[in-house]
Amino acid sequence: MTDAPDDPAVAAAYHPARAVVDLDAIAANVGVLTGYAGGAAVMAVVKADAYGHGLVPAARAALAGGATWLGTAQVGEALALRAAGVTAPRLLTWLYDPAVPMDALLAADVDVTVAAPWALDAVVDAARRTGRTARVHIKVDTGLGRNGLPPADLHALLPALAAAHAEGALELIGVWSHLAAADEPGNPLAHAQAAVLDDAVRALEAAGLPPQVRHLANSAALLTDPRLRYDLVRPGIAVYGLTPAVSLGTSDRWGLTPAMTLEARLATVKHLPAGHGISYGHAYVTPADTTVAVVPLGYADGIPRHASGTADRPGGPVGVNGRVVPVAGRVCMDQVVLDLGPGATERAGDVVEVFGTGRDGGPTAEDWAQRAGTIGYEIVTRVGSRIPRVHVGTAGRAGGPEATEGTDG
Repeated sequence: MTDAPDDPAVAAAYHPARAVVDLDAIAANVGVLTGYAGGAAVMAVVKADAYGHGLVPAARAALAGGATWLGTAQVGEALALRAAGVTAPRLLTWLYDPAVPMDALLAADVDVTVAAPWALDAVVDAARRTGRTARVHIKVDTGLGRNGLPPADLHALLPALAAAHAEGALELIGVWSHLAAADEPGNPLAHAQAAVLDDAVRALEAAGLPPQVRHLANSAALLTDPRLRYDLVRPGIAVYGLTPAVSLGTSDRWGLTPAMTLEARLATVKHLPAGHGISYGHAYVTPADTTVAVVPLGYADGIPRHASGTADRPGGPVGVNGRVVPVAGRVCMDQVVLDLGPGATERAGDVVEVFGTGRDGGPTAEDWAQRAGTIGYEIVTRVGSRIPRVHVGTAGRAGGPEATEGTDG
């Protein structure tokens, strides 16, 4: 027998599961979000491999849907987009350490965030080396306590910013921040953060550095609070059709369509007697003679172990031929088991849906999040790299309205 090549792409081709990503749904979601934006420009956030949906295809689909900006946390993803030929939109990146390839970012026409004093030095040094004017966004820590310049640090940095601007080393494009509790409508923290951002804008204007755009709103703020939309909004999870918080309602409430469907082929189907333990520790025991099936997906593929099932607590929901069946027993590294019931007719090779749009009554990523005690973001972003992404739909593909050079990646 000949071994398959030691290549991740080959390994993915043999995997008995796939994540189907609907590019047209991504484009349509961006169109919906543009309607909510009230005139603000839309930055589609494609960080974390576009929330697990595939960086380059998802970015192109978002552009086809009307986004005029793209955003990545990691600089490697920004450079990957440029390398793939995604050159049309403005592209912002914001999370890096002192080893950042700043010269490469400037050469690739990527907007960079200054969130610490050392980052300004890095930007100015790169601008001088490359002879390029850096497009800079100042990130202010308005209360999240994470990345960003505290207001006092921003005020201390104003002379250096003004000097770099006068030198031509940088152009101030934007000022922005991250919200701490946008998924809690009515929480006063969001407007308190906005007030801090407004103060930062006034300080920059007084220093002769008026920003071209201000941006604060994530998916939740975009959908629920016009006060926070400013000039540019940064939807992330909503681009992919998931609600930013269960408390805000399901995707349907906002007219969004989940773009990813995770499906797998059953590996084993067999009969077991009543009283038979299932999976490690026998946390689940069959209550009657039954048929069980093995789904060849586990926590190595991103199935949350917290969605294991017991007799008292149903596990993660799986769609099987028009009905929803919970995981029985512990989620393992590579597989989970379903108790299909005594009258089951399924066979090995049948396709089951782990999550999808929910429009046909099947499970959604949000359903899995509730079973696992987490959020929908985590469910889609943790889908493992060994599961192939199959992109369907025409939005953003070569030859379409937002065609770009390169492959669909």
